[in-house]
Amino acid sequence: MQNKDENLNLAEKISDFVQRNRKGIFIVTGVLILLFAGSVTYLSLKDIFNKKAIAKVEELNQRYEEIRPLLGDDHYASDIEKLIADLSDFAGNKNGYAAGRAWSIVAQIHSAMEEWPQSEEAWLKAARAGDKTYLGPISLFNAAAAAQEQGKYEQAIELLQKCVDHKFEFPAAARAQFSIGRLYEMLDNYPAAVDAYRIVLINWPDMPVWQNLARSRITAIEIK
Repeated sequence: MQNKDENLNLAEKISDFVQRNRKGIFIVTGVLILLFAGSVTYLSLKDIFNKKAIAKVEELNQRYEEIRPLLGDDHYASDIEKLIADLSDFAGNKNGYAAGRAWSIVAQIHSAMEEWPQSEEAWLKAARAGDKTYLGPISLFNAAAAAQEQGKYEQAIELLQKCVDHKFEFPAAARAQFSIGRLYEMLDNYPAAVDAYRIVLINWPDMPVWQNLARSRITAIEIK
């Protein structure tokens, strides 16, 4: 009986509290509902905008694929410049994957035309925009290649190291690490080169091609 009375008293207290504070409770509830609805709307709109951005960048990529065989042809120089301008304008107003993808297309155009400084710059922009996607390490790897083409070996090593250390797994990480060793050799820094090759042996034991190449380079250095 006592428990029943206690339950009734508790229910009465709760009911009384709700009655006395119903205005505040309704306001808080309304705010929570609005916040929830706003979050759902924001996520829905974000998804729509992302899909539109990706669709747009794929349209730009299609233009690139159509003009790619003509790169270097002076008759189409203005069309190529227009495509680069459109891609740059698009990427400048977007972020994330869509922007990174657009910058990567710009970089590919410059690479095909052997415009290495512009290629490196575009790859770096792609890496920054797509840092939270798989484009991050890929763009860093390609930026390193563009830097190497310019003889900027130390810059290339730095970019390759960022590529290897990137939070997104890079399928060609063993190749990137091996390239670090080769670049150190080109700088005559043989101890650093050996260390780089040994990292290949330690971190990628299931990749026999890079294992064998790394061992061969270590041997070649040691017998000098």
